[in-house]
Amino acid sequence: MVTPLIGITGNFGDKGCELARGYYLSVLKAGGTPVVIPPHDGREALLALLDRLDGIVFSGGADINPLLLGEEPMPELHGVCPQRDEPELFLAREAFHRQIPILGICRGIQLMAAALGGKVWQDIYTQGQGARSKEQGAKGKEQGARGKEQEDTPCSLVAEHSSCSLPHAPCPLIKHSQDMPREFASHTVSIEEGSLLRSIIGADTLAVNSFHHQAVRDPGPHLRVSATSPDGIIEAVESSQHKPLLGVQWHPECFILGGDERMMPIFRWLTNEARTFAQAKHIHDTSIILDSHCDTPMFFTDDRKENIALFGTRSDRVLVNLPKMTEGRLDASIMVAYLPQRERTPEAYKAVAAKTDRLLTQIEEIVEANSNRVGLAETGQDILRLKAQGKKAILRGIENGYAIGKDLSLLRHFKQRGIVYMTLCHNGDNDICDSARGGAEHGGLSPFGREVVQEMNRLGILVDMSHAAETSFYDALELSQVPIVCSHSSARALCDHPRNLTDNQMRALAKAGGVAQTTVYHGFLRKDGQATVVDAVEHLCHAARIMGVEHVGLGTDFDGDGGVPGLADASEIINFTRHLLHRHFSEQDISLIMGGNFLRVMEQCNKLMTT
Repeated sequence: MVTPLIGITGNFGDKGCELARGYYLSVLKAGGTPVVIPPHDGREALLALLDRLDGIVFSGGADINPLLLGEEPMPELHGVCPQRDEPELFLAREAFHRQIPILGICRGIQLMAAALGGKVWQDIYTQGQGARSKEQGAKGKEQGARGKEQEDTPCSLVAEHSSCSLPHAPCPLIKHSQDMPREFASHTVSIEEGSLLRSIIGADTLAVNSFHHQAVRDPGPHLRVSATSPDGIIEAVESSQHKPLLGVQWHPECFILGGDERMMPIFRWLTNEARTFAQAKHIHDTSIILDSHCDTPMFFTDDRKENIALFGTRSDRVLVNLPKMTEGRLDASIMVAYLPQRERTPEAYKAVAAKTDRLLTQIEEIVEANSNRVGLAETGQDILRLKAQGKKAILRGIENGYAIGKDLSLLRHFKQRGIVYMTLCHNGDNDICDSARGGAEHGGLSPFGREVVQEMNRLGILVDMSHAAETSFYDALELSQVPIVCSHSSARALCDHPRNLTDNQMRALAKAGGVAQTTVYHGFLRKDGQATVVDAVEHLCHAARIMGVEHVGLGTDFDGDGGVPGLADASEIINFTRHLLHRHFSEQDISLIMGGNFLRVMEQCNKLMTT
C-alpha cells in the first residue's frame, strides 16, 4: 500500500519555522508521511515540491494580510505573517490546479477561500455584529409586528451565505476563541446533509474547539459551505466540483494530543485521498493519457503571436494549453480543424478546404513555437518518444468531412498534413453521409461517402462517426476494413440525445473492435440540471458495461463547449482518473481507458495502410 507524502505548511515565529506536534502526529497516525513546507517565496522550488506531494495541509496561524485580498486593514486585525501569506496563497492556487488533495485548518480554511475567489471576515465580532445591527434596524417595525415569528428568522450572517439548514434567532456571536485547553471542545457545529464532511464524520453535529476571530465570509465559486456554528459562522467548506478539498475552522489536530481520536476520520480522509492521488499519478506516469477530441483551434486568430501565447501560457480563454496539460498530466490531445456545415457549392468547397489548411497550419505554428515543451505526433510511437523527452504531444484531426467537399484527392493532401482522423459529418447532412441532426438525405452513406471510407482506410485515416446518423454509423461499420471510432460520443441510454450512441450501436462497435470516447458536453450527459464529472463517469461506466473496458475512452470536446464541474479543462483530467479509481477500475483498465484503447485502433489503421 502506498504511503502518501503529505506536506504541512509551517508557521513562522521568532525561532524560524515551527510546526505544532498535533499536525504531524495526526498525519502519521492516519497513515501518511508528513513533510514540513517552510515559508519561502521560491516559486520554482514550491512547484517542484508540489509535483512530489500527494496531499497538503494548510495549517493555522496568523491573520491573512487584507491588502492581499483587496481590502484595507481594520483596527481589530491581529498580527499577520507576511512570510507565509503570498507563498501559501500561491501554493493553494497551484495545488488546486493540480488536483492535489487539500485540508485547510483554521487559518487554512480562510486561505483556501481567499486563494480560490472567496472572501474572509477580518474580524467576525466587529463585521458580523455590524452587519446584523444594520439589518435588524431596517426591519425593526416588521420585527415588532411579527412577534414570536421572529424567533425563527435566520441572523444576517446565516442569510448571507445561506449555509445553515437550521433556524436561528438574531443572537450575539458565541465565543470563538476558547480559554480552555486546545484538546477540548467548546462549541458545536451543524454539518450539512449530503456533504462530504457528513460522510466523513457520520453525524449531523460535532463538538469542536475554537481559536479564531477571522472566518470565511463567502466560500467563492469553487467551494461550498458544509458546516456552521450556532451563530451562523462558516465552520467548514468543501469542493463544489467533486474534488478532494476540505477546510475546517477548528483545530482537529489538537485532539490527538489528549488521546481523543474523534477527529481522526478527517485525517484518514486526507491520507486516503492522497493515496488515491498518488495512484492516479502513477497511472499517468506509466501510461499514455490521451484526449481524443478538443476544439482549441476554434480560438485561434490570424495573429500568430497571439495564438502562440494562448497555447503556451495559462490563459483562461482556452481549456487546453500547455500549462493545463501539464497540471492535468495529459500527454496527448487531438486538436481538430472544426468546420461548421455550410453551403455545398464550388465556391464554398474551395473556401472550406482553405480554412482547413489554415487551421492545421495554426496548430503546427503553436507547436513549433513551443518545441521545447511539445511536439507533433501521428502515431503512438511518436507520443511515447515525446513523453520520454518530457514533452506533450499534439495530434491533428478534422471535424466534418465537409472539408473535402466532393474532392476525394483532398484526403491524401490532409493525410500528408498529418491528420489521424476525420469525422464524416457534423451537425447537418453533407455529400458524404447523413448527420445525427440532419434530414436523412442519403439514408446513410452516399455513394461518394462509400468511396471516402475506402480511401480513408487505404490512407490510414481513422473513420470517426461522432455526429453521424445511425444509418451512416452502421454503413461505415460494415464497410470499413479497420475499426471505426466515435471520438466524442456519450451514452443515449443515460441521456436521450441523437448525438449519443445507443446500446446496440455500442455493442456493434465493440464487436468490430472500435472505441467510443465519452464526451463531457453537458447536453450529452444529462437532460436537466447541472452535469458534473460524476455524470461523465456514469456514462463511461455504462459504455464499459455494454462494450467492455477495452472499447471505451475519453474525448472531452474541450473548447467546443465541452467541460463540466470537476472536468472543466485539461488541468482536471487527473481528477477524472481519480474518480475512476473510486469506481474500482484497476490500473490496467484505466491505462486502456485513458489512451490505450484509442492508440490500439490507431495502430491497426496504420498497419492496414502499410500492407
